[in-house]
Amino acid sequence: MNDEFYIGWESKAAPATGKFVRVVVVLLLVVAGGLALAFAAVQHSIGVSVFEWGTVKKFSGILKVQPYPHLLVPRPGVAGGQNNFSTYYLVAPFKFGLDCAQLSALDGKMVSLQGTLIYRGNQTMVEALPDSIKVVETKSPMLTGTETIQLGRQTLTGEIVDSKCFLGVMNPGQLLSHRACAIRCISGGIPPVLLVRQKDAPPIYLLLVSAEGKPVNQQVLDLVAEPVQITGEVERQGELLILRANPSSYRRIN
Repeated sequence: MNDEFYIGWESKAAPATGKFVRVVVVLLLVVAGGLALAFAAVQHSIGVSVFEWGTVKKFSGILKVQPYPHLLVPRPGVAGGQNNFSTYYLVAPFKFGLDCAQLSALDGKMVSLQGTLIYRGNQTMVEALPDSIKVVETKSPMLTGTETIQLGRQTLTGEIVDSKCFLGVMNPGQLLSHRACAIRCISGGIPPVLLVRQKDAPPIYLLLVSAEGKPVNQQVLDLVAEPVQITGEVERQGELLILRANPSSYRRIN
């Protein structure tokens, strides 16, 4: 009879017992690794977004205050079919938007400012230092290509996100896990955006305004980070897509 007997205080297990334990450990490691890979494979990508934190750059362009502050930056050597300007959303540091009333005197003027880039896909934002926004003593370029183009009444389904976090300041800047932060940002003046996800195409971003074209920050807070359906007038201003609809008409999707 050659049965092995396990003795716990021995420094080394019996040969057959040791071999069995090693096989079990290896199998457990393989199974654990496979489960980890399978779990990672089914997760949704949070996308590539960038916040150049700590890097302050200088920007110049035409300041537009409505519907939310943004900067029109002239593009050199524009080819046919392209916009003459790149459009950068403008926000203040932390969870605040820029004060439209304070900027109203600069609307439509060529300005320079300092700030930090935030971007995701084809959407770009600058976290501007408010005290750095100054009028540039130069003639503003013609605003060709920034005219408002009406795209008609549409019904769109998506998620209301705060543009600053979603574009790069936080990952993931969307869904219920980000709801509390998004509410604080939007209530502080960060432009609210309807994020419309598409299965086989890049997402669509639409700035949300009232039917009269006014900011709707305080009116949309209860619907942030939830699936909603909005019917309204869509228009294009340069690179910006804008959705005009009164928040009272937004419909939560269960």
